[in-house]
Amino acid sequence: MSSTAKLSARERIETLLDNNSFVEIGALVTKRSTDFNMQQADAPGDGVITGYGVIDDRLVYVYSQDAAVLGGTLGEMHAKKIANLYRLAMKTGAPVVGLVDCAGMRLQEASDALTGFGRLYKAQTMASGVVPQITAVFGNCGGGLAVLAAMSDFTVMEKKDAKLFVNAPNAIAGNNEGKCDTASADYMAESGMVDAVGESEEDVLAKVRELIMVLPSNNEDDAQDECTDDLNRAMNDFKTESADPALALRDLSDNGAFTEIKAAYAPEMVIGFVRLNGATVGVVANRTAKFGEDGKKAASFDATLTTKGCYKAESFVKFCDAFGIPVVTFTNVTGYANGAGETKGIAIAAGKLAYAFANATVPKVNVIVGKAYGSAYITMNSKSLGADLEFAVEGSEIGTMDAELAAQIVYADEIAAESDKGAALKAKAAEYKKTYNSCENAAKRGYVDAIINADDMRVQVVYALEMLCTKKELRPAKKHGTV
Repeated sequence: MSSTAKLSARERIETLLDNNSFVEIGALVTKRSTDFNMQQADAPGDGVITGYGVIDDRLVYVYSQDAAVLGGTLGEMHAKKIANLYRLAMKTGAPVVGLVDCAGMRLQEASDALTGFGRLYKAQTMASGVVPQITAVFGNCGGGLAVLAAMSDFTVMEKKDAKLFVNAPNAIAGNNEGKCDTASADYMAESGMVDAVGESEEDVLAKVRELIMVLPSNNEDDAQDECTDDLNRAMNDFKTESADPALALRDLSDNGAFTEIKAAYAPEMVIGFVRLNGATVGVVANRTAKFGEDGKKAASFDATLTTKGCYKAESFVKFCDAFGIPVVTFTNVTGYANGAGETKGIAIAAGKLAYAFANATVPKVNVIVGKAYGSAYITMNSKSLGADLEFAVEGSEIGTMDAELAAQIVYADEIAAESDKGAALKAKAAEYKKTYNSCENAAKRGYVDAIINADDMRVQVVYALEMLCTKKELRPAKKHGTV
């Protein structure tokens, strides 16, 4: 099948699912509206194909909007067909995948179409945290459909033809598509709305298949596969790779399998899924460098928590907790990002991230791979926040702040009394670092469970998660928190 030709709604389903596995539901459903001469318009399936099939032999429900039928617009019966899929998915515990190519709401059906949107939003809400929801965008996804995509767990867009917007670029005052295409896949990926971008329709569908294969089918299922990798495999390059977790996590995972989420958004925070001993594990890691395919450093980042990075990690941790996926964090953070823009929202974002980690009841492991300073470290799944186990790589630092800055405050009088203040500061900083910022000091107080060699990272994390696999944690009786 050509990688350049636009696929039909049915071809998208056939490409997504295992061969010959699709079973259509509601093929004869069509519109009821006769206003505006609608009775003369042919609308097979009311512009959406719905049914079920399998991906890697796992049940999946799928709907695919047909832009060739009334522009794929969403009307009363169109929405009813999709809502019926959600009803079945909730009963059987299987993911829902939406393949979106829609001109928007069917204006000829007015309030009937509006009610259809409301019913879909409610169906998505009821399914949230019960079955995974994935939306793939191939054409237009505007207005209320953009909200539908935002309510999904994951959204993937095709790079060339897909458009996702609440308000189109040309409808924004002072803007036009040529100036800034706010509906493009790249723009939406950088804004955090989209989790991944595919170069072609086939690439988009392959990314959806990858997600389905790594995720559990529902919140009571285990995302477990057979492990063919060596559990005791040494990771000789982990210490150097840890600056760019995208590299380190591929090395850590079974057979190099790493599914990164929201790679273009807040790149200083890396999130995604790995396989460890066959089980799916969510990972959150601070990044200080990004390396290109040529092995050269393409970008550098401060070891700080940013507003966007906190929001990115928070939503991911909440998803993992909802579906029983263990979370492992790789911490290398010296504080919060500073600046006028960050000051506006960093406290709220950091609070939400701390809440997400503390509130999660899945197995949680934190690994300190560099520096862990101040309350930013506490926010990153620290043991005091609720991590079940905390490891520190040899040579890592844990403390309130950088040793030199701390020495200027703690030893201010002693340094001022010395003739060579520079040498005095250096000596006091070294003393402070050894006494108060070493991982050994934290381990002596029980804040770190073990100091490990970076080469043993895989075996240590795998065995920790194996030990925690039967974890149960009781929480106060309440409806839900408010953070």
